[in-house]
Amino acid sequence: MLARGQVINRLEEQWDVIVVGGGITGAGVLREASRRGMRCLLLEQRDFAWGTSSRSGKMVHGGLRYLRQGQAKTTWHSVRERERLLREYAGLVEPLGFLVPLYAGKRWEPLLLKVGLSLYDLMALRRSHRRYNALDLSLLVPSLRRDGLLGGFWYRDARTDDARLVLWAIKEGVALGGAALNYARVEALLRDRRGRVCGVAVRDVVTGRTMEVEAQVVINAAGAWTDRVRSWTGAPPRLRRLRGSHLVFPRWRFPLFQAVGFSHPRDGRLVYAFPWEQVTLVGTTDVDHDQPLDREPRMSQSEGEYLLEGIGKAFPSLELTAEDVMSTFSGVRPVVGTGRRDPSREPRDHVVWAEDGMVTVAGGKLTTFSLLARDALN
Repeated sequence: MLARGQVINRLEEQWDVIVVGGGITGAGVLREASRRGMRCLLLEQRDFAWGTSSRSGKMVHGGLRYLRQGQAKTTWHSVRERERLLREYAGLVEPLGFLVPLYAGKRWEPLLLKVGLSLYDLMALRRSHRRYNALDLSLLVPSLRRDGLLGGFWYRDARTDDARLVLWAIKEGVALGGAALNYARVEALLRDRRGRVCGVAVRDVVTGRTMEVEAQVVINAAGAWTDRVRSWTGAPPRLRRLRGSHLVFPRWRFPLFQAVGFSHPRDGRLVYAFPWEQVTLVGTTDVDHDQPLDREPRMSQSEGEYLLEGIGKAFPSLELTAEDVMSTFSGVRPVVGTGRRDPSREPRDHVVWAEDGMVTVAGGKLTTFSLLARDALN
């Protein structure tokens, strides 16, 4: 990649596309635009992947739970993109086995899960799920609650290091002729004589210098900050910011060798625990985030209690408490707000808006970042 000073010296050039936001969506746009031969510049106000794209659940998954909610389109896109990422980023995106236990008292759950997993496999054009009896499942996950255990299903998804995936996509875009600059805060939009967006005013956070950079198109891929950028065109807010938080346990205290998904006893939401980088992650929550965006998002006490309650019910023999938690992390998801009472019911489809010459792309998931990029550029 070019040195930072070299990129700054190029800012006065005429660009085809300026991308605001250096998370996974912006990185995907940079890579895709550069592949198409466009002169593309990506600007990020802090570190690349600083926001939600380094605080995700680390999973590249098809979104099995979205089938339950009737969001089949989201699941279809996610499964197809998961398979693409497994091919294109082998080693960085790797398969992950996922177990879902079944317990007595839920009459229709085994059938519904079997149908859902069959559709999941059909979308991926490969059969991967299988069923285990209670004894075999207990051998695979000895710490799992055995009271009422009927057995369970295994299926295949994937995981990744989300921040590394962002950096890899940016490096690909730069290698193809694009440019990327971090600690470059976009503070305003430029307008042409017709009043249409034709560039941005960007401040170099390191030196304090402000520059004007012009382009044929500005793409707003600012994640949780998307509505802030849109407000500069006078557009009303349309996104709902939802916080997803995770607990991190040392592997010796919570040993797992594949992911386990289970229903939370309080509300039936799917909670998961899975191995990642010598630790075990437990997540995630789904609550409205009303804290200032420029402040580091953090898990609330109620979120921590919620996750501990879930794993206490699913893995009672481990007797995990807050004292066992190594750390926590939280990310803010920008989803399209529809006014639904339950945040988990908000659709995860992505949207593309054109407003005064600026294109905004928002929503979606880590798994579908390439699809978001293609749709925004198209």
